[in-house]
Amino acid sequence: MARMIPDQTFYPSPSMAMSAPPETLAYVAMLNPQGGSDALAVLDVDASSKAYGRQVSQLDMPKTGDELHHFGWNACSSCLCPFASHPHMERRYLVVPGLRSSRIHILDTKADPAKPRLVKVIEPEEVAKKTGYSRPHTTHCGPDGIYMNAIGSADGTGPGGIFVLDPDTFEIQGRWEQDRGPQYLAYDFWWHLGHDTMITSEWGTPDMVENGVNPELLLAGKYGHQLHVWDLQKRRHRQVLDLGAEYQMALELRPAHDPKKAYGFVGVVVSLKDLSSSIWVWHRNGSGWAVTKVLDIPAEPAAAADLPPLLKGFNAVPPLVTDINLSLDDRQLYVSCWGTGELRQYDVSDPFKPKLTGSVHIGGIVRRATHPYHPATPLNGGPQMVEVSRDGRRVYFTNSLYQSWDEQFYPDGVRGWIAKIDAKPDGCALDPKFFLDTGKLRPHQVHLEGGDASSDSYCFS
Repeated sequence: MARMIPDQTFYPSPSMAMSAPPETLAYVAMLNPQGGSDALAVLDVDASSKAYGRQVSQLDMPKTGDELHHFGWNACSSCLCPFASHPHMERRYLVVPGLRSSRIHILDTKADPAKPRLVKVIEPEEVAKKTGYSRPHTTHCGPDGIYMNAIGSADGTGPGGIFVLDPDTFEIQGRWEQDRGPQYLAYDFWWHLGHDTMITSEWGTPDMVENGVNPELLLAGKYGHQLHVWDLQKRRHRQVLDLGAEYQMALELRPAHDPKKAYGFVGVVVSLKDLSSSIWVWHRNGSGWAVTKVLDIPAEPAAAADLPPLLKGFNAVPPLVTDINLSLDDRQLYVSCWGTGELRQYDVSDPFKPKLTGSVHIGGIVRRATHPYHPATPLNGGPQMVEVSRDGRRVYFTNSLYQSWDEQFYPDGVRGWIAKIDAKPDGCALDPKFFLDTGKLRPHQVHLEGGDASSDSYCFS
C-alpha cells in the first residue's frame, strides 16, 4: 500500500527503510585522469535484468578538471523530522561537487532515473563569494536544507567548513558556522539529530593534499587527527576530541542510524608508529563527548621492490583505511583497506568490541588480487568508497581515492573497476557476476536509487 507522502523512498526510521524495495540503479562519480570531462555513470544493479552489472548511461560534465567526489541527494528521509518537516520534498536531484574545481552540478533524475539531466551549475566564483570556501567535498541532505562541506578557504588554505544550499532553488545561503572555535582542518561531517549534535573530522587544506601526500607534513603529524563536536541548532563549536598526532587523517564519519543512539565510528588512515589503520568510536561521556579506539588493522610486511617510492623505506604495505560504512541496523561495519586490497566486515552490535565476521581481497598495492569474473587479470587500486543497500544485503565498492594520491600509491596508474559483495550478518562474498571494468575512468562514490546506508538520516527509531 502506498504511503501518504509524495516520495515513497522517505522513511521515518532506519528499521522501516530496511524494508524498502531493492535498488535497481546505482549512480557513480567518475574521474577522468586524462584531462577530459568527469562523468556520472548509471549502472543497472537489478539482479533480474539482462544488463545486470553494466553501465546503462553516462552524463559528462560540461567542463574539465572537476574531480567529482562525494555527491548526494537534495532531499531524503530527514525531511520527515517533526522540528523541520518538509514532507512535500522529493528525492529528485543529485548534488555533485567538484573537489578540485569547486564547481557544483545539479542533476535531475525525475523524468528518467537512468538518464539524469544537468539542470544547473554553480561556478566556483559564486561558492567563494557567498561562503569564503573552496573545494566542496561532501553533500548531505538535512531536515532544513542541503549541507555541503569544503576542505579549504577560497585561496586554497584554511579554514575549511560547511555551507548550506536551499533545497528548492539550490541558491547558496552562506556559511553554516556561527562560532567555529579552534576548528581549522575539515573533511567529513555528520550529525545526531536526536542529540542536536554535529561531528566533523579532519584531513588537510587544499595546499596540503592536492599534490599528493606530503611526507614532511605527514611525519610531523600535521594532517588531521581531531574530531569536532558542534551544537547543531546554534551552529557553535563545543568540543575537540583529539586522537593524538600519531593518528593521521581522521576521515569518514558514520554515526549510528538509530537517533536514540549517541555514538559513531571514524576511520583513521595511518599511524605514524607502525603504519596501521584504526577505527575509533565517539560517544557520550557525561555532559560531553569522548572518543575511544576500538580496533587496529596492522600493516602487512612487503618487499621494497613491490612497493611504490613513498613506501619503499618501510618494507610494509599499510592498510590505508579510506572509507567505512555502517548498515542501517547499526550491526555491520564495512572497512575499506585501500592499500592492502581488503574489504572487511565487522559485527559492531557492541560498538566497543568489533568482531571480524568476513573479508574479501581484491586489488591492493602488493597483492593485486583478482576477481572471479576475470580470474586471470591482476587488479590494482583496492576497495575504496563503499556503499551498503538499505536492507544490508548488498555492498558496492570502487577503487579510486583521489587522483594525485592514486598516482603515489599505484604509480602504474589505477585502472577503474566497480565490484559488489553479497552480505549476511555473519559473512560476505564477492558477487561473481558483478564486476565492471571502467577502464580509464576511475570510479569514486556510489549512491543507490531511492537511498542507501549513507544517504539518509532519521528522527524516529
